[in-house]
Formats: sequence, C-alpha cells, structure tokens
Amino acid sequence: MNPDSQPVAIRVEGKATFKNCGTIKDFVTRMIAQGKRHFVFDFEACTGMDSTFLGVIAGAALQLRKAEPRGTLVLSHLNERNNELVHNLGLNRLLMVDDGRSVSATETASLQPAVVADEVAAARQVLEAHRNLIEADDKNEAKFRDVIEFCQQQIENDRA
Repeated sequence: MNPDSQPVAIRVEGKATFKNCGTIKDFVTRMIAQGKRHFVFDFEACTGMDSTFLGVIAGAALQLRKAEPRGTLVLSHLNERNNELVHNLGLNRLLMVDDGRSVSATETASLQPAVVADEVAAARQVLEAHRNLIEADDKNEAKFRDVIEFCQQQIENDRA
C-alpha cells in the first residue's frame, strides 16, 4: 500500500470545542498541503462537541472533497450524543461515520489543544466554522444565524 494512501488518524480527547479546534484545523490543513487525503477521527475519548468544532470538521471534509485527488474523512467511535449532533447537522452526507472497529488506539495521534486567547481571532474561527456547517447543509442557516451575526459584530467592532 502506498504510504500516502494510509489514513491520518487523530484521537480527540475530552471536550471538542471552539477553544481547542484551531489545533485540528491547522493540523489537517498542514497534512492536506503535504498530500494527505484520508483522515480518520477517533472520538472514543471525546466527551462532547460544540457546533464550532463540528464546523471545523465540516470545513476539513469540504476541503478534502475539493482536493485533487479527492479525499475522505471518517468519524469513528462517536458516542450517542455526538452521533446525533453529526446527523442533525447533516454532516453524515458530507463525510463518513464509522462504528470505529477498524481504528485501534495505537493507530491514532493525540494532539494537545491550543486555546485561542484573542477574542477577534476566536470570533473569526467560530464564524468560519459555522459557515462551513451552512455550506454542508443549508438547513443549518436558520440554526446558526444568531451565532454568525454575533461573530460578525464582534469582528466589525474590532475594526472600529
């Protein structure tokens, strides 16, 4: 098997939120730039996710769909609540959801969370993540309209 075709495996531990999703986004972007096209996220140790984190995952899946050659993103070991979130936001139509039996803990890499200290940078990250959710499923626009407006105001207030 070609080493470049082996998936990049990422283990998500604890709460996956707007406070730590920048690490995932930066890592996936770097791996795609290096030619990686297949990603497996292991959520066995994940206790919960927020919409910003899911928006970052959606953005990665969208980026992989547009890549040449086209890539894949798999979510593995989702607990019941996280699985429900993924399906309610329509992300299951954008990426694959696996029962996780094909990924072992020794095959995954754990990343240390990076906390976004700058409020404007955080607002930009949240805004981009929620736009990704809307691109993934336009039904999400009504769900996140207030979040998007709030983030846009925060960014605009910084410019003033």
